[in-house]
Amino acid sequence: MSQGKIRYKATIAGKSYTIIGARPEAHLKMVAETVDEQMRQIENLSKDLDPERRAVLAAVNAVSDQYEMQIKLAKLEKKVDELESQLKQIQN
Repeated sequence: MSQGKIRYKATIAGKSYTIIGARPEAHLKMVAETVDEQMRQIENLSKDLDPERRAVLAAVNAVSDQYEMQIKLAKLEKKVDELESQLKQIQN
């Protein structure tokens, strides 16, 4: 195992997984709990879906959320750049 990586045992959708990562255990726990919650929500909405399809939908939701956050981050970074530029103009 690489230096700085930890092993975290999680239960997601009733199955045990060992997650190996360089993030703190609290982070891995939060991620596992979020995935488990999403899996349960999807199961409650669509009982006829098999676990693999529920997992794919959870992954699609996660990537969609990540993409939205990247868009928001890019907008915020652009706004910061604009404000820094305005501040430099004011200071000069």
